[in-house]
Amino acid sequence: MTKRILAVDDDAKVLKILQHSLTREGFEVICASDGFEALERAKETKPDLILLDIMMPGMDGFETLRHLKEFLDVPVIILSARGEELDRVVGFRMGVDDYQTKPFSPVELALRVKAVLRRSVSSAKQKTAEIIKYGGLVIDYNKRLVENGERSINLTPKEFELLWLMASHPGQVFTKPHLLERVWESTYEGDENTVNVHIRRLREKIEDDPSSPIYIKTVWGTGYKFLG
Repeated sequence: MTKRILAVDDDAKVLKILQHSLTREGFEVICASDGFEALERAKETKPDLILLDIMMPGMDGFETLRHLKEFLDVPVIILSARGEELDRVVGFRMGVDDYQTKPFSPVELALRVKAVLRRSVSSAKQKTAEIIKYGGLVIDYNKRLVENGERSINLTPKEFELLWLMASHPGQVFTKPHLLERVWESTYEGDENTVNVHIRRLREKIEDDPSSPIYIKTVWGTGYKFLG
């Protein structure tokens, strides 16, 4: 089945490039020139992925994203001419799946789109099965069991919640504030050391070599991600 991409940008030239390059890769591309049109197109077409510009008049990308998430749960890749770390952190905290700065290579962007869609399909299958398997690592949500090879791993409830959240979204970057909000239901930034401690303990328990982890990776300046 052809995947449908909603491309949102106020620059007509960028939309033309996106439509041409992604159509050539086999995607159906729907275009919107601002946030308001994006909301209408999203409701009408139910896209599989959204490419969303940040700097738009009237309603910027972040505000558009907040409204989209009220009725749609699909992967989002942010497009921005600004490469500030703050924009990336805000985007990842809001749950975006990737961030592409402008100008961009159409070939690279197409590869990013395909990778994010693959992760999305994988995550959906894992949520249905409620058992995640990566190599020798097995995580059973219903039984709250974790094994690595023949070794059974004992986790605290919060350690398990943290591991399940990250493992069920492989490749997605989670900021520390985002993890605090999702796992501990806290928005106090002073609690971020709690995340660091739990990540360290998880690595000590699930990794064969905690000093060189293969599952939980640090994304410097941003947070952590799980590599499946």
